[in-house]
Order: sequence, then C-alpha cells, then structure tokens
Amino acid sequence: MLIRRNVAITLTTVALCLPAVSACGFEAATNRPYTPAAGANAQDGTVDVLGAVVVSSTDGSGTFVASLANNDASVADSLNSLAPGTGSDVAAGEFTPIEIQPQSLINLATDGGVALTGGFGVGNFVTVVLGFTSGGRVEIDVPVVPAEGDYAGLDTSTSTPTETPTDVPSDAASESE
Repeated sequence: MLIRRNVAITLTTVALCLPAVSACGFEAATNRPYTPAAGANAQDGTVDVLGAVVVSSTDGSGTFVASLANNDASVADSLNSLAPGTGSDVAAGEFTPIEIQPQSLINLATDGGVALTGGFGVGNFVTVVLGFTSGGRVEIDVPVVPAEGDYAGLDTSTSTPTETPTDVPSDAASESE
C-alpha cells in the first residue's frame, strides 16, 4: 500500500506541474506578434505596412521605406499620401502614387521610398499617416535608423537635386542682376 500511495503522489505532482513547465496556455508566446527587426508593422487595414523605417544619413531628413501588402483579392490600391501623425512634425516630399496590385506586395526601398523632412534624428520615432486611394489610413510610429548596414544606400532624401523654376523667363533673371 505504501508503494501505491507514493506512486499516486508522484503522478499527481507531475500532472499538476506539467502545464507550468510546458508553457501552454491562452497567451502562448507563439500566438503573439513579434517583430525582431528594427521596422514597425501595422496590419489593421486592407493594406499591411511591414518593416516600416525612416532611413536617415543626416538629422532632419530621411527616406520612408516599407513593404506594402494589398490583402484585397480583386481591387488594386495606391499609396497616395504620407502625412504627419499625432505629435509629429514631418513633411513628405512629393511622390507619384504607388500602386499595389490585388494580393501582392511592393517594397518601397526598391522604388526609392518617400523623402521626409522634420525635427528627427537617428534613434527617434516619427508618427506618420499613410493614405490610400481606397480611403484607408494607417497611422504608425516608425523608427529612424542610420543609413548603414542593411539600410546603406536607401536614404535618397539628400541625393535629389534641387529644381530651378522653369516658368521664369530668362530675361527676368538677367534684369534682376
């Protein structure tokens, strides 16, 4: 009888400890989103914003890059605006709307990204609002990363030449001299 009682106590103890040791439960780590990279993700709308960062080689300017995935099975969408979010002072340069075909992904890093200016530097976060032609809006806090390593060559904000006005007649320019 003593052996049966010891076996029963041992089996009961093992059965009670098993759930704690196995890490199973309602909030298992495998069920929670986890982004091991520097970029931010927003997967709340029809278009997912993945790995979003601002790549900056100098304080006050940078290039917004991200992957955009259109989850709609039949309708294309386009990124047509990038505006400052809550508490942010960033300004986006002009860009041509970027079309995203149904159920496809585009990477803004391969298309040159969107130039940004504002009071930010490497290590900061900026809040931006992405606007889509479908009416969808995504507000996301994006980290500012240095233009080195995996992000080397992605900051196109400082390499764009300044444009001179073309609607000023050349005679007017010489008259001012």
